[in-house]
Amino acid sequence: MTMPLHFVLVRHGESEGNVIRRLSHQGDHSGFTEQVKSMHSSQYRLSLCGRDQARVAGKWIKENVSIPFHRLWVSEYIRALETAALIDLPKATWFKTPFLRERNAGDLDCLSEAEKREKFAHSMLLHENDSYFWQPPSGESMVDLALRLHRFLDTLHRGHAENCVLAVCHGEVMWGFRILLERLSQNSFNQLLRSTNPFDRIHNCQILHYTRQNPHQPADIRPYTSWVRSTCPGNPDLSLNQWVEIVRPSYSNEQLLLEVEAVPHILEPNRKS
Repeated sequence: MTMPLHFVLVRHGESEGNVIRRLSHQGDHSGFTEQVKSMHSSQYRLSLCGRDQARVAGKWIKENVSIPFHRLWVSEYIRALETAALIDLPKATWFKTPFLRERNAGDLDCLSEAEKREKFAHSMLLHENDSYFWQPPSGESMVDLALRLHRFLDTLHRGHAENCVLAVCHGEVMWGFRILLERLSQNSFNQLLRSTNPFDRIHNCQILHYTRQNPHQPADIRPYTSWVRSTCPGNPDLSLNQWVEIVRPSYSNEQLLLEVEAVPHILEPNRKS
């Protein structure tokens, strides 16, 4: 089974929830009112900035993706629906899917940073140590999310192999696709997540464009997704903005052992069980 010729992912624009959470990270938890705490995060609308970001992203897509889209998919969350509409593709017909919904934050959904650390201190410590296998209480790990997205990719394999597909979704979802399409390992994912380089982030209305067609030699079409470009139309300084060939890692016995030896033993190495 083959991926679409072109697969374009768009993160939703800045949401009101993004604004509230950013302020909470800075120590201002006032945005977490009783109204906010009583609603599911799927109901967040876009901020005024987010609406502008969506329009700019739509303009970039219309100017830089020349192949017509065969199918348009969108997460059912309100901020994704609003972004999709404001991208304003001509004669668009969108298909909603729950597979593209944001990663389930479980009991951490709609809590301020202070409440998370007060009520779930141990879980937050685990999150800081490893974000790949960590699971929010009653929520999804990144691996859980990737498994869910694998089912969505099965749909693309079956019906859109020679076409161009666009999906409006969420930041964590785009990380999940990166894990699947670029084969990011646990260590690679954690390193990228801890990076302070803006090129390693997924910003609001960031676009990831995957393709099987060589951007420099269009006649060269591969059986698997081989190139990706990342762009942030609202602020190109935050993204690489050029095509990169995907190199999926493989490991020798020696390389595996080097990775193993970087992790200290819990017990004395020579202790018998």
